[in-house]
Amino acid sequence: MKKGKKYVEVSKLVEKNKLYTSEEAVKLVKETNPAKFDASVELAMRLNLDTKKADQQLRGALVLPNGTGKTKKVLVLARGAQAEAAREAGADYVGDMDMITKIEQENWFDFDVIIATPDMMPVLGKLGKLLGPKGLMPNPKTGTVTMDTAKAVKEVKGGRVEYRTDSYGNVHVLVGKVSFTEEQLLENIKAFVSLIMKSKPAVVKGEYIKNISVSSTMGPGIKIDSKSFDK
Repeated sequence: MKKGKKYVEVSKLVEKNKLYTSEEAVKLVKETNPAKFDASVELAMRLNLDTKKADQQLRGALVLPNGTGKTKKVLVLARGAQAEAAREAGADYVGDMDMITKIEQENWFDFDVIIATPDMMPVLGKLGKLLGPKGLMPNPKTGTVTMDTAKAVKEVKGGRVEYRTDSYGNVHVLVGKVSFTEEQLLENIKAFVSLIMKSKPAVVKGEYIKNISVSSTMGPGIKIDSKSFDK
């Protein structure tokens, strides 16, 4: 893949094998955005995990201190009081069987997240083949299967990110936009790294975090020294 002129230019600002402090990295990520738009900033962590073992798979969610800069469309599947609470909390779509039928029959996906009450899960399970590959299936681990729909809606709208390790032990997460201040990006990154450090499975021996890097959507990766988070 041929990289654009702008990408080549900004890449020169990044030393390939250098490990930057977290402060230097957020400064650089703002300077190395080759895109003309307000690009997203992504954090990638490579962890020393054997994800074939269930106790070494990480999955969860976190509300970032400064949000992600992106507003997500939320579909809530609930009945009665929980449906009402979700509407009041600002859910984009609320329903039960009508919404499930709409997804199934119309291949409708005008939403980013599904939040469901536990009683809706058996019916929703039938849509596993449709929702699973898109990463849309609600899960208690990420707080999307819950009886507190209002809280879940507010968290998703407030900048909640979900994460899970891939088969190589990598975790990718959105930590903001290039337009964020360095302090906002730093706060979000520190909150996420700290959560991953706390989630270290007891069975992992030796070095847990192999590497951390940050980049804008179309910009070069900037490696961060994991020791800069020990402060």
